[in-house]
Amino acid sequence: MKDASAVASGSFDSAAAFARHAAGTRFGDLPAEAVAKAKTFLVDTLGVGLAGTSDGNAGRVLAAAAAWGRGDDATAWGSGRALPAPSAAFVNAYLVHSLEFDCIHERAIVHPMATLLAGLFAWSERAAGRGHPVDGRRFLCAMSVGVDVAGLLGSATQSGLRFFRPATAGGFGAAAALANLAGLDEAGVRNVLGLHFGQVSGTMQAHVEGSPALGLQIAANARAAVTAIDLAEAGLTGPQDVLNGPFGYYAMMENGSFDPAPIEAELGRVPQLTRLSHKPFPSGRLSHGAVDGLRRLMAEHRFAPEAVEAVAVHVPPVVMRLMGRPDVPDPSSNYAKLCLPFVVGTFLARGRVDVPDFSTPGMRSDPAVHAFAARVRLVPDDNPDQNAIAPQRVTVSLRGGMEHEVTVPAIYGHPDAALTEAENLEKFRRCCLYASPPVPADVADRLLGLLAGFDELEDVSVVPRLLALSEPA
Repeated sequence: MKDASAVASGSFDSAAAFARHAAGTRFGDLPAEAVAKAKTFLVDTLGVGLAGTSDGNAGRVLAAAAAWGRGDDATAWGSGRALPAPSAAFVNAYLVHSLEFDCIHERAIVHPMATLLAGLFAWSERAAGRGHPVDGRRFLCAMSVGVDVAGLLGSATQSGLRFFRPATAGGFGAAAALANLAGLDEAGVRNVLGLHFGQVSGTMQAHVEGSPALGLQIAANARAAVTAIDLAEAGLTGPQDVLNGPFGYYAMMENGSFDPAPIEAELGRVPQLTRLSHKPFPSGRLSHGAVDGLRRLMAEHRFAPEAVEAVAVHVPPVVMRLMGRPDVPDPSSNYAKLCLPFVVGTFLARGRVDVPDFSTPGMRSDPAVHAFAARVRLVPDDNPDQNAIAPQRVTVSLRGGMEHEVTVPAIYGHPDAALTEAENLEKFRRCCLYASPPVPADVADRLLGLLAGFDELEDVSVVPRLLALSEPA
């Protein structure tokens, strides 16, 4: 592991490595598995983005963004409102993350697709409007580059979360992807990364407080990525040593703790698209191990929720730190999703953890949920990795004295415990029903057809145009 002085010395130039990768990668370089995973997570991300239109703050975010300036570059999903590309990226990135339902790169603790798809689709729609349509293969290549950069940037850090990495590292992924899509050379990519770094933001305080600003920080970094490439293409330059420099990303946002081994070993060799995890439940990913462990134990030992006297969840440090918040009587939606006892209480009370459990009036104050939540405690384990999500160990004590225990090394949704294709499609269709307004079945079918043949599309802007569910205001 490198300390802060090693980061500053530039012994491994991460920005140069990422710039070479973004400038040189083409669709033909992607293995078939990466292309398949790209389509899978296109389905997943667009589904959760559509469901995000039902978020209580979605209309406020759209109203704010619409007031920043007029333009018809790109589509705000759901509303169909035409906005300038940076504003559309902002709105749509918020929608993707607003429900805590978007996929995650677990090792990095990064949600790369929220910033990435919002930025790529906004830029692609604008390019099509200017007579330069983006085809599906170029888009998928840029997606892969973006997930590589975001995933490996986060994977190389050794410190616990100080800034909100899904926003910060996710934004760098979006910036690199846009540079690839624009066909920039290595020097151009470095300018984009430098111009983006000056806008990177995202505090963990929003997570601690369960604030909707968490999704806004992802939105801000998606907008920043579009702004960065616009500035670079206008001829402006940015600082170059933005990752390893003495005031670069690792020194300022990751406490100077950096090990380049994942980047050196995997960049251009292991597509990080293949390491993404689904989120089967719309809550903080760190809560999923407890729910998965309970699911497994209940399926194996066939006990009813009412028989549960106590649940002990043995968790790594990051889970203890971020999900160990106390249950409160009537939590906000954002707080509830990030409170492990509440999430487990929801599963025990209702046999599910789904969007209505956090958004429907009265659900979050349900006495049955809170009674179960009171039986849940978190126990710190001795995992030395400050970013490890798993393994987690779940111990259930039943009334009458019987005890059951399971260790979950790969949580449901992880590549080693992946959703099936049928489960992925079922999640998409469920998300479509949660959209505001709900997505008609025939539109959902058309979307799935386009995404299945995405690499054959001549103009990907047909996809976001299909996401306009309402008549634009």
